[in-house]
Amino acid sequence: QVQLMESGGGSVQAGGKMKLSCTVSGYRFTRCGWGWYRQAPGKERDFVATISSTGITTYVDSVKGRFTISHDIGKKTLYLEMISLKIEDTAIYSCAAHCKNCSGGACSETYNYWGSGTQVTVSS
Repeated sequence: QVQLMESGGGSVQAGGKMKLSCTVSGYRFTRCGWGWYRQAPGKERDFVATISSTGITTYVDSVKGRFTISHDIGKKTLYLEMISLKIEDTAIYSCAAHCKNCSGGACSETYNYWGSGTQVTVSS
């Protein structure tokens, strides 16, 4: 069972920066992509950024140039560095693992695992 735990959330003023971490345990899959998602009050959870098993990153347009996703495989930790934070970035941020086992060119279905989330509050 893959378990993820976020840390690093809190309160910051607009224009400030914050770095979120997500530690992973129980990792048994041969291939995983990783992501950060957020859910603002009264809204659905939205994609923020992902990093594939080969290191390819994608971002939602609203955070491009401000957020950076990365991972340290040795430390089994996923990061989200956020700068120039805006009030509209306020949300609960969750990390996720999208994993499958691959062998001989064939892969299993994707299994999705989620952390419980960490609150990020940006104030004026």
